Amino acid sequence: MRNIRIGDYLVEEGHISPEQLQQVLDHQHESGDGKRFGEVLVEMGFMSDVKFAQALSGKLKVPYVDLNSVDIDGEIARKVPQDLAERNCVIAINMTGRRLTVATDDPVNFNILEDIKVKTGYDCIPVLATRAAIKKAVGKAYQMSDLGDIDGIAGPEVVDDDESKDRVESAPIVKLATQIVENAFRMEATDIHIEPFEKYTQIRVRVNGDLMQLMNVSSNVQNQLSTRLKLISGMNIAEKRIPQDGRFSQTVDGIPLDVRVSSLPMVHGEKIVIRILSTGAIKTRRLQDLGMSDYNYQLFTSMIKCPHGVILVTGPTGSGKSTTLYAALGAIARPDVNVVTVEDPVEKQMEGINQCQVNVKSGMTFSAALRSILRQDPDVIMIGEMRDGETAEIGIRAAITGHLVLSTLHTNDAASTIVRLVDMGIPAYMVASSLIGVVAQRLVKVLCPKCRKQRMSTEEENKLMHIDHSVPIYDACGCSECGNGYRGRTAIHEIIHCSAGISTLIANGAGKEEIEQLARANGTKLLRDNVSDLVMQGVTSMDELVRVTYAV
Repeated sequence: MRNIRIGDYLVEEGHISPEQLQQVLDHQHESGDGKRFGEVLVEMGFMSDVKFAQALSGKLKVPYVDLNSVDIDGEIARKVPQDLAERNCVIAINMTGRRLTVATDDPVNFNILEDIKVKTGYDCIPVLATRAAIKKAVGKAYQMSDLGDIDGIAGPEVVDDDESKDRVESAPIVKLATQIVENAFRMEATDIHIEPFEKYTQIRVRVNGDLMQLMNVSSNVQNQLSTRLKLISGMNIAEKRIPQDGRFSQTVDGIPLDVRVSSLPMVHGEKIVIRILSTGAIKTRRLQDLGMSDYNYQLFTSMIKCPHGVILVTGPTGSGKSTTLYAALGAIARPDVNVVTVEDPVEKQMEGINQCQVNVKSGMTFSAALRSILRQDPDVIMIGEMRDGETAEIGIRAAITGHLVLSTLHTNDAASTIVRLVDMGIPAYMVASSLIGVVAQRLVKVLCPKCRKQRMSTEEENKLMHIDHSVPIYDACGCSECGNGYRGRTAIHEIIHCSAGISTLIANGAGKEEIEQLARANGTKLLRDNVSDLVMQGVTSMDELVRVTYAV
């Protein structure tokens, strides 16, 4: 059994079919890029990297380790030089006497183990882990270990000349800026806030919607750090009196990131906010992975099958609207459909879709782009955001003339979106005849299954969930795996399908309450109803229900 090829072993164990094995081998042969069998297998989606590593562990009789659940001692990890760990994708996770336990994704490559022994003087015991988990662990173990005396960096005001740029490129500041983004990405943060105060500069990151402290650095560093970030994101480093926007790219653990930067002058310097956006390297989510209830999923998939009309996705900033739109585009896009988007900016590049980026400085506004797109023979148009009445009207007219239009709007719920369109100056009859439906959504934090604590709901909580009896619910506690009692987020959705009755109400100028009442009678579950279901299922907590849907 030891000498059998891994592909044949996987077929024998029932992990993949003979046809899938042949597809992987053919792809590996045709591409000629030197990728190993396992990498191609995972890329083609026939097995997850974890499942493959576990199967390989069984074949090679090498223990599999889930590095996400292992607390790695940085001192032990750094026994292996950083360049060696990064080059060979290995990390030392334990030490017994003169023996290092080393996690690798290629445990039969004895040259790597020999290199480690020569460099460190320790014998090596290999264990198996996924490549992605090792890269993430390497980043964490070596982070901030070689930044030097950051607080010792000081200097005069920086001006826009070659000498100042050389000074900004000094290694410690470059490493600090890089490490801040890397650390935030590994914490699954969406935003980084660099905030200058009189005696120190505070750096916070937004994880699962909440801001948490990453580190504090000396106020001496603020000027150099902000200059470094402005320099790489294409801003004017000499201008410190007005807000600026920029962007740059950075690769972390093999994943290319699109990083947006915004600067705003404050009393003690410039506040920098960095938004981390995933790129095409992170796969677009499928509709079935969005966390919709069965009812909402069936309703939404039926809506996007309509050949023409408007579908709006609404919610506050950071509620996952773009993710939902991209998932919808992924379901719609086919070789016989011309999909064109106009976005500001293009957040994720998708194959087979024509994506157009807004550039206000050059006159490429939403409305100008939309007028041109209508002459590009589109079947489906995605508008990044209906920011004003002009953009909304062009989108509505495009839908009436036979196109399917997808867009976003910033409103609190689905019913108020319909009223908002009329307030933007679009005639009610046009809204009624073109609108297919509205999806309002929010993100709620998911309770950590290992440490959540069960209790019975109180009378006040029953009222909030619209039930008349107490039920088992869970509270967040916090453990070594989650930190604050939550792990990740999921979406809740409120979908109003504009059926004949609702279209009539819209045309007659009905208000939010009337539309909402009829939608509920038609089967729509409001945001509060959806999050109540999740609370009763133990997916999220009562605190999240109040945070996301509370209204006076």
